[in-house]
Amino acid sequence: MASAKKTVTVLIADDQTLFREGLKDLLEDEKGVTVVGEASSGPEAVALAKKLKPDVILMDIKLPQMDGVAATRIIRKECPQTNVLILSSFEDEAHITEAIQAGANGYLSKMLPASELVHALTTFNSEGVMIPQPIMGKLIAGLRQMGTPGYVGAPDALTATEIKVMALLGKGKSNKEIAQALGCSVKTIKNHLNSVFQKLGVNNRTEAVVKAIEKGLISSDEGR
Repeated sequence: MASAKKTVTVLIADDQTLFREGLKDLLEDEKGVTVVGEASSGPEAVALAKKLKPDVILMDIKLPQMDGVAATRIIRKECPQTNVLILSSFEDEAHITEAIQAGANGYLSKMLPASELVHALTTFNSEGVMIPQPIMGKLIAGLRQMGTPGYVGAPDALTATEIKVMALLGKGKSNKEIAQALGCSVKTIKNHLNSVFQKLGVNNRTEAVVKAIEKGLISSDEGR
C-alpha cells in the first residue's frame, strides 16, 4: 500500500502584512501544503523556526531588526532540517550570492505568477534546491566576481549589506542616517559595524573606511 503524501509545512517570513496574508491564503488552498506560522521580522523568523521546525521557510530579504540573509544563516545552522527559500524582489548578483552563501536552498522572484510559485514550492521541497536559470546566471556572475582583485575572500568576506553600510559610512553618514537609508534599526547597523571591524581587523569607523578603500570595497570618493 502506498504511503500517504507528506504534508509540507511552511513558515512565511515577510514584513508586508498584505503580501504575507495573500501568500498564506494561496498556499492554504493547495493540498499537501500547510502554513504553520508567519513572521514579520528576522528575530521572529528565527524564533518560530526553532519552535515550529517547518519543512520550508519562505524568506524575504528585507526584514526589520535582522535581515533575511542573517536570519537564514542562523536558521540553517540551528535548524538544519528546515530548508529556506528566499522569495524577494531583489534579483541582483550581490543579494543572490549573499543569500546562497548564508545557506539558502533556493531563490525566487516575488514577481512569479501564483501558479508557478506553488509549483516551485512543491518541487523545491522534494528536490531541496530551487534556483531558476535567470537567477542561476546572476549567482554565477556573483561567484565569478569573488575572484576579482580587491574582493575580500571567505571566511572574512563582507556581505552585500555590510558593503552598503561601509559606502554610506564613507560618505559621512551617522548610524541613524544609515539605518534610515537601509530600512533597519540603529542596533542592526551597530551589529553590522562590529562585524565589519572584526573582519577588517580595525578598531574604529575611520580605520574601517580606509581599509575598505584599500581593498576596493568602496571608492575613494565615498571616503571623502
